Amino acid sequence: MTRASPYQIGLDKNAANHVPLSPLSFLGRAAAVFPDRVALIHGELRQTWRETEARCRRLASALAKHGVGPGVTVAAMLPNTPAMFETHYGVPMAGGVLNTLNTRLDAEALAFMLEHGEARVLLVDPEFAAVVGRALQAVEPRHRPLVIDVLDSGAPEAPRLGTLTYDELLAEGDPQGAWQLPADEWDAIALNYTSGTTGNPKGVVTHHRGAYLNAANNVIAWQLPDHPVYLWTLPMFHCNGWCFPWTMALVGGTSVCLRRVDPTLVWQLMHEHGVTHLCGAPIVYGMLINEPVSARGPLGRVVRGLIAGAPPPAAVIEGCEAAGIAITHVYGLTEVYGPAAVCVQQEHWAGLPAAERARLNGRQGVSYPLQEAVTVLDPDTLEPVPADGETMGEICFRGNVVMKGYLKNSLATEEAFAGGWFHTGDLAVVQADGYIKIRDRSKDVIISGGENISSVEVEDVLHRHPAVLIASVVALPDAKWGEVPCAYVELKPGVAVTEEEVVEFCRSQLARFKVPKRVVFTELPKTSTGKIQKFVLRERAKSASAIE
Repeated sequence: MTRASPYQIGLDKNAANHVPLSPLSFLGRAAAVFPDRVALIHGELRQTWRETEARCRRLASALAKHGVGPGVTVAAMLPNTPAMFETHYGVPMAGGVLNTLNTRLDAEALAFMLEHGEARVLLVDPEFAAVVGRALQAVEPRHRPLVIDVLDSGAPEAPRLGTLTYDELLAEGDPQGAWQLPADEWDAIALNYTSGTTGNPKGVVTHHRGAYLNAANNVIAWQLPDHPVYLWTLPMFHCNGWCFPWTMALVGGTSVCLRRVDPTLVWQLMHEHGVTHLCGAPIVYGMLINEPVSARGPLGRVVRGLIAGAPPPAAVIEGCEAAGIAITHVYGLTEVYGPAAVCVQQEHWAGLPAAERARLNGRQGVSYPLQEAVTVLDPDTLEPVPADGETMGEICFRGNVVMKGYLKNSLATEEAFAGGWFHTGDLAVVQADGYIKIRDRSKDVIISGGENISSVEVEDVLHRHPAVLIASVVALPDAKWGEVPCAYVELKPGVAVTEEEVVEFCRSQLARFKVPKRVVFTELPKTSTGKIQKFVLRERAKSASAIE
């Protein structure tokens, strides 16, 4: 009989030595340690951490009165306002799961998400009332959520959709309302939809443990100091703002809210509030550095920026450096809570020419500190590829900062986790220093301005046009957006149609950012079995871009 180890006797988990990890813990600490520090700035509003915690308690207790509890979804169609920030605490404090909706989506996609995610409550900003109204009409009456109008000083006038306003909802709550950490840190905290490779969005379910760890990851990887001033140039709907609503409580920081990215306003806010940090896709930084110098003014300090999305052009990184913005390149996906890899900058890079620094900093890098691993694997053998900068494989993640899986989609979940790794579908090489560099995407997803566009979804719309025989959509490099959709269309015999007519047809059925920016009429290259050779079209798209 095997003798039990002494470390297995009388050393069990209990309430004193084991607490579920949840970023909700950060809010109570911020309110206790930094009660009078400003947590949120929005126009004339200055809201402290003490006030923010009280409002989140109100929200949690009020939502509970409306049936929100463990496993109940609360959707939010909001810009970067204080209410959006508060939902990241108030909803999970009630036990609910927060579903932040992409404010750029069309009614059809929103209706699908509301039904698929079984949203019990929906918070809506007036700016999106029209599209949300159409989405609600498409939802079966028995599945329609309770709608809460979140009125905001910066929002346009619009008809009310809800039975309550956000302030009226909060008035129902208790500023000292009791709440509890999740029973299990594996419990869901958020639901985020990603278009993936098909027109049907997939619901990525994340847990409290991962949100806690990635919020801390942001502090460690970025060496965030106490009390940073963070400007919300990154949409909070996108991977829960890369976990930064929770990160800001951890460091007692100040969030400067921003309804939309206006480069002139961004520079103004950076000067006015002493902004120290911001995040965004390459297009955001491109807009900032393309503002006239006279409109920017000298910062007088270094502002730190995280950049992710499409691989950033070297010109953007160099331009940011010249403008006083120090860029750190991160890489990730919704399935890994946003950034989960970082291009760690080595000390000796500082002495290199700007162009070489930009090249090195444009890589996807290495794993985030609290992510177990990111690597490039041979898709057939799941063995690591050699660090030769030439052998391509698939980027894969493993660790505690990986989603639970896809909601109501066990097949997709199993495929994503094949072999004990999360498969991103991004193809890359490993360079001699161990840093990862993306070479191509196996999923045919176009990343435009930091947003994923499914080529299949756009193709499905094109195929609905009466003149279109076959269509294929690939990424066209774009100086502003990183990538934009480019449609190659083969017309039916004897039928004529203009590029403008095709674009207008797509515009009537797709969100504007998904509409092809170019339509090329041609016979599509095909294999002997009739399969479209997308790699040929990708090469054509790159050539077309180079000519301009």
